[in-house]
Amino acid sequence: MYVDGVLRDVEPQVFDLLQLFVENPGELISHDQLIEVVWGGRIVSDSAVSARISAARNAVGDDGSLQKIIKTVPRRGFRFVATVQLSGGDVAKNPSLRDTTYHHQTQRVRFSRSNDGTRLAFATTGSGYPFVRVGHWLTHLEHDWRSPLWRPFLIELGKSFEVIRYDQRGNGLSDWNVENFTLNAFVEDLEAVADKEVAERFALYGTSQGVPIAIAYAVKYPERVSHLILHGGYQRGRLLRGSVEEREQGEALLTLIQHGWGISGGPFIQAFASMYIPGGSKEQIESLADLQRRTTSPVNAARLREAVDRLDVTDLLAKVNVPTLVIHARDDGVHPLDQGRKLAAGIKDADFVMLESGNHALVENEAAWNVFFDEIRRFILK
Repeated sequence: MYVDGVLRDVEPQVFDLLQLFVENPGELISHDQLIEVVWGGRIVSDSAVSARISAARNAVGDDGSLQKIIKTVPRRGFRFVATVQLSGGDVAKNPSLRDTTYHHQTQRVRFSRSNDGTRLAFATTGSGYPFVRVGHWLTHLEHDWRSPLWRPFLIELGKSFEVIRYDQRGNGLSDWNVENFTLNAFVEDLEAVADKEVAERFALYGTSQGVPIAIAYAVKYPERVSHLILHGGYQRGRLLRGSVEEREQGEALLTLIQHGWGISGGPFIQAFASMYIPGGSKEQIESLADLQRRTTSPVNAARLREAVDRLDVTDLLAKVNVPTLVIHARDDGVHPLDQGRKLAAGIKDADFVMLESGNHALVENEAAWNVFFDEIRRFILK
């Protein structure tokens, strides 16, 4: 880590703590949130937390008396009160500060507010036709930009499109302390980002549980959506489907989240990876635990998961009146192919592309990777 251009060695937990503060300037970081991110939810003593806070202050030239950078909020947590500014030049000279530039693409993170006041972090990368990725469960704008799983995906999109994406409420750099996890709230979040950042018309991309949100938005604002891309999604959440097996799978996943969230090498990570990226590399699979720890708490993860598993837009399919492309992997382990078929059949004149893959989240170097991007470019840029 560099401070005023000088390299300083810090322990990994201290670095994680400082990164958490820098990624959330001015925000109250609760004791529980700090433990979730830095210690992965493990039980630690107050003295251990105090020691790491003290070390973090010392690393940035602060101390417990001055608290000019890291301020203690009694009985509530901590707040990073220094001004945070990302400098492309500084990042290039000192990659350990925060590497936000890849393949000549630079990420810019800003904030908007939804109707209920929830703060939403959104980012833009790439250049070209405006392409909005709907927020969904388990994203973190900064972490995803460095992730071995998501970085290649985002870079590839950015070669042809100006990509606008945001962290869903309860996730990543957006507000975690929220109560409303309804379809209407999710659509209002998308509205808040689109109204602030995006051109009058744009391509709208929903993946997984972002699909029902994208459908609801496209029905409400058909004049703004030039192209609708639905990938690996569903019309009715697994807790509402007729299949007993799928309902039981959803309930089992909720239980696993509560007990194994963010634990490296644990059985939950293995089960999670086998569903989402069975074809992923060891590095990609291992990155999932870090993604979980940084993205949200186990409580929020379970609440969000249950909420999206109860979304149902079956009645909206016939009302979609924009060009639509449905893409689904043949052996998707999260949402079965039948859900993709039902989406395409229910939306008038929708194109349907089946990928020869078992990955819910596509991974670089699999055959379906090029098919996916070629179809999206053909659909939008033809």
